[in-house]
Amino acid sequence: MASAAHGLSTNEALSGIFGSISITSWICLLIPQLITNYKTKSADGLSMLFLAVWLFGDVTNLSGALVTGLAPTATVLAAYFCVSDLILISQCVYYNTINARAARRRAQSSATDISEDEPLLRRQRTGSSTTAVALPGSQRRRSSGREINPIKRVITGEDETPSGSAWLHNTLGITAIWVVGTAGWFLSYRAGAFDQPEADVPEDLSPDTPVAILGMVMGYTSAICYLCARIPQIIKNYREKSCEGLALLFFMLSLTGNLTYGLSVFSYSQEPQYIIKAIPWLLGSLGTIVEDCIIFYQFRIYSQKSEHAIDDSEEAS
Repeated sequence: MASAAHGLSTNEALSGIFGSISITSWICLLIPQLITNYKTKSADGLSMLFLAVWLFGDVTNLSGALVTGLAPTATVLAAYFCVSDLILISQCVYYNTINARAARRRAQSSATDISEDEPLLRRQRTGSSTTAVALPGSQRRRSSGREINPIKRVITGEDETPSGSAWLHNTLGITAIWVVGTAGWFLSYRAGAFDQPEADVPEDLSPDTPVAILGMVMGYTSAICYLCARIPQIIKNYREKSCEGLALLFFMLSLTGNLTYGLSVFSYSQEPQYIIKAIPWLLGSLGTIVEDCIIFYQFRIYSQKSEHAIDDSEEAS
């Protein structure tokens, strides 16, 4: 590799650019889902098991960074992931608790009304109750505390972006991430962030030491958590035949961060020994891309079913 004094090599520059884009994606990752939950006043679309396993993966990732003595930026970023996960989980627990209490109050109120009016309106109330149960997704929309235009929440789970332009809006957002990440790397390079000579690797971080082995174990544990985390969310979407309440941009940022991270690793060096050491983190990043693509497919097929259901209801009315 070229020394820093003589400028960066092409591989180092590409690795730095991809790494900067990946960091930008991860910093912004949870913001779309936090906003979606806040606007809908609900977190029913998210699987709590998905978030819990993801948090455990980030905790082991941070532990591995601390044990192996990774760069301070990598450690700080891992800590940021854990804090962000806790914020999202706290928001979900809050809305789930509030909506569960509201649902119980409504159920108790309905039961009281039915018991009082049952002798006179038994047949009518029985019919209306059956109809209410048959409406798909009605419980989730009621738990959010307000009605959401189904045409506008078809793909994103949000109520501002029409379904026809949702992918366009989110693609523009991803493009902005690439631009900001690339610009951030060039600005840091111009500021001399890469002028420091490379530090020697401490002897206690050689591959055969207990510390290095423990770091690799934590790395593989984190990778397994990342790979398994999305499975509960995929199953939840499949069972409900809906991606309502999920922010599409959340998963697009995840795919962007994982893809650019993998490209950053491969661009830096293609030496077999280096790639072998990076296998745990590559598995955790590139492996989840397949699962993200499954979720994208679910967004597409379930949004089409929602559009057909909307058209049928409009024709019937």
